[in-house]
Amino acid sequence: MKVTVDATRCDGYGTCFDVCPSVFRSDEWGYAAADGDGTVPDADLDKARRAISLCAEQAIREI
Repeated sequence: MKVTVDATRCDGYGTCFDVCPSVFRSDEWGYAAADGDGTVPDADLDKARRAISLCAEQAIREI
C-alpha cells in the first residue's frame, strides 16, 4: 500500500503524523507529507489506515 497527501487540502492538524510517524511527517510549513514515496510498511498498515480515516480534511488517500 502507498499513500499520498494532498497538500492543498491539509490544514496541518498533525493527526496523521501523531498516529503513524513512520509514514507521515510534517513538512517545512507544518503540513503533512508522506515519507519517501509513500510506501507503508506492512507493520504499519492499520496505523496508516487509521490516520487516513482521522484526517479532518480528507487530504490523505491510499494509492
